[in-house]
Amino acid sequence: MMKHYDVIVVGSGPGGFAAAARTAELGLQTALIESAELGGVCLNRGCIPTKTLLKSAKVIDSFRHAADYGVAAGNFAPDIEKIVAGARNVSDTLRKGLEFNLKKSGVDIIPGFAQLKPGKTVRLNDEYELKAENIVLAVGARPRELPALPIDELYVSSYKTALFPERIPESLLIVGSGAIGAELAWFYNALGAKVTIAEYLPAVLPAADDDVSAYLSRSLRKAGIAVTTGTNVECVTVENGQCAVRLASGKGVETRVFDRVLSAVGVTANIDRIGLEETGVQTVGGKIATDRFMQTSVAGIYAIGDVTQSPSLAHVASAEALVCAEKIAGRNPRPVDYNCIPACVYTVPEIASVGMTEREARAAGHALKIGKVPFTASGKAAAERNRDGFVKLIFDESSLVLLGAHLVGAGVTENIAALVASKQLELTAKQIAEFVCPHPSMSETVMEAAAMVIR
Repeated sequence: MMKHYDVIVVGSGPGGFAAAARTAELGLQTALIESAELGGVCLNRGCIPTKTLLKSAKVIDSFRHAADYGVAAGNFAPDIEKIVAGARNVSDTLRKGLEFNLKKSGVDIIPGFAQLKPGKTVRLNDEYELKAENIVLAVGARPRELPALPIDELYVSSYKTALFPERIPESLLIVGSGAIGAELAWFYNALGAKVTIAEYLPAVLPAADDDVSAYLSRSLRKAGIAVTTGTNVECVTVENGQCAVRLASGKGVETRVFDRVLSAVGVTANIDRIGLEETGVQTVGGKIATDRFMQTSVAGIYAIGDVTQSPSLAHVASAEALVCAEKIAGRNPRPVDYNCIPACVYTVPEIASVGMTEREARAAGHALKIGKVPFTASGKAAAERNRDGFVKLIFDESSLVLLGAHLVGAGVTENIAALVASKQLELTAKQIAEFVCPHPSMSETVMEAAAMVIR
């Protein structure tokens, strides 16, 4: 006999987990289907292990600069086996907690590969079927693969294997300089690899504000990472256990040899083989089309996270999940405001932003007032011997409402939360300048940047 649910969620990443937990909390009988590890890519092969590895790299970097703080560090050597084991352990611990919380909420966790069938039916592993009044697709994305850069996960890897290396290569080419490429460049460089970044577009971190992109480029080079922009990878050939890579740029075409290559050129939504065509769910540009409440073209079928047209960020998926769950439960949720989504890069220094870049704001027709304060003016940054970076706040000239905020520096991925709230509440420069921030703290620089534009 076919089992019926109020809600079936397919995929257990940040979006799927949040959707299943919330619908169960709201009293709906919920099943969560997962074809791999509970927690999805983010918990097992993405956000969490990346940050664990970066923490190890930052400890190593601290040892290298220990003398700056009056500490004799002595000799040390990174142990890649223990570093990777630590990352796996963190993911394992969080996954167990995730499973406990889902079961405590009353969610049925069902392993298997799900395919949509007509009539709000889900077929599992081609063996049996489940039905639900509502289905939520949270199936995420996988590494994008370029024709000239086929991934074999041995010589040319994606982030999936790059996060768990058995050894650190002597030389590494990273193709792409978005968040994944920049973070892994910093990690591998800190552990001793000779890292080169090849970016197809004219600047690293292409979606960032121009000042942020330029600062990151300088920081990467200062750390010993080679950066080449406006560069296209034409082909990769494995020769004698190494990768011969043909690179084309404005300077011409050259072939360079690296021990390994990492492809970090984005992700592709997992929309194939899940039955979209059979059920009539519409897609646009390789992603599922949804309305403001995350419902697809088929009533009762929803989609959230990387599989949709929204930004591919874990916290976006979680936010969409709550909107979706509330809508399914008959409530009146507020749709996600995509203009108020923070974006963070966990390099050293860290990068965090929300809202428009300066270029976007000018293109939208805004006359601007900009407050920019370097962390060299911060007492906290000076005390910690870490004065890299700045705070840049972008305001509309006439209303002085915050349009965008862009931060580079230590701990800015934590400080951005106050500016996300400021953007969502449409605060003005005067209101932000009136924040009372603790002293000494890096957050004081936010207040000072806002004060600059009203003096």
